[in-house]
Parts: sequence; C-alpha cells; structure tokens
Amino acid sequence: MRVLLIRHGQTPHNVSGALDTAFPGAGLTALGAAQALAVPGALLDEDITAIYASRLIRTQLTAAPLAEARRLEVRVRDGLEEVSAGELELRSDDEARHAYAGCVAGWMCGDLDRGMPGGPTGRDFFLRFDAALRAIAKDHDADDTIAVFSHGAAIRAYVALAADLDPQAATGLTILNTGLGLLVGHPDSGWDLARWSSDPLGGLELRDLRADDITGESAREATGER
Repeated sequence: MRVLLIRHGQTPHNVSGALDTAFPGAGLTALGAAQALAVPGALLDEDITAIYASRLIRTQLTAAPLAEARRLEVRVRDGLEEVSAGELELRSDDEARHAYAGCVAGWMCGDLDRGMPGGPTGRDFFLRFDAALRAIAKDHDADDTIAVFSHGAAIRAYVALAADLDPQAATGLTILNTGLGLLVGHPDSGWDLARWSSDPLGGLELRDLRADDITGESAREATGER
C-alpha cells in the first residue's frame, strides 16, 4: 500500500506563527488556495484510488481540487488531525512555540510518555493517527495508492515513528505547505519512507519565505538546535 501524506495549503496562522490545532481551524490564504490548485498537476503520474482528509477544514479545502480532477470524494476521517497544542493553542510567543516543537522532537526521539502541556502524550498521538491509517487500510487493497491530507507536525511525527527513522533524520524533517511524505507498506507489517518532498508539490514558486511556519519547520530549527 502506498500512502501519500500531503500537508494542507497555507493558512493565516502558518504566516503568523500561531499554533492553530483545534477544530475547525483556519481556512486557506490566497497562496494556500494556489498551492491546493497545483496539487492535481503535480500528482498526474499517481494512480490514486481514494482521497482522505482530517476533520480540520484546511485539509479538506486542499484536497478538493485533486478530488474534482480525479472525480473522487474527499473522505473525512477522524484521527488525521494535527498534533494538539493543548494549553498552547493559538499562542505564537517563543515560549509556547519552543514547548510545542520540543515536545514533538522528544516524541520523534522515542520519548512517547512526554506530554504536550494540557495535551496528548506521544503515545496518545501515535495510537490516534495509526488507528486512522489502519481503518483506511482495511478499505483498500495492498497495491492501492491513497492520498491523505493532514498536517505538518502530525505528518513529521508519524513518519518518524512509523518508519523508525533515526533521531537525527527525524528531527531534521521539514515540510512546507503541500509538501509530501510517501509511506509504503502496511500498518501491520510496517512502513518504509520511500519519498520525502519538503517543498510545495506545485514547485518552489509556491513557497512563502516570509511565513513563520512553526508546525512545518524541522524540530531542530524550531527549537533553535542545529
């Protein structure tokens, strides 16, 4: 099974640096809409069987152009949401951002008992996201390719844990809006990371170098480490 984990398009909070993780979340900026429109062309070579998105509106808006182009529905699946910021929700100060990024980095390095302030532990997050992918896998054949629209920190953390990346590689993962990680395998037999595209699927011209994008930054960059 091939799972294309695609990050949503840019939102206003990806520009300002606020931790927006709760339902329903912000919509897309004009650039985010353009990023979403570029996804179908970038995935022309992929034989996509189904399209899934989280409950947060930004993933569904990003998935819509691909669904229209492929004449598929966007299936909203509980469990694919962003890593909850808990008590840090909608904060953009350095203390909150470092706490969030540091927690996610800890999970990537195997500290799954570490908890987000007022939020989940790494184990809670992994079981939630993994259960969503397991439910998806039950509805598909082993040779299917599935597009799953999710979120920056969630994709980075799940890929690091599911594909058993070493800590240095895991905490170095960066994913801009509409970046992509390709997992090949199955929840039962394990996953391999076959491809990682940090940049927007539509190309470098769809980057926003001025954005303060905390959930897409590498854990090392977000915490000030090198």
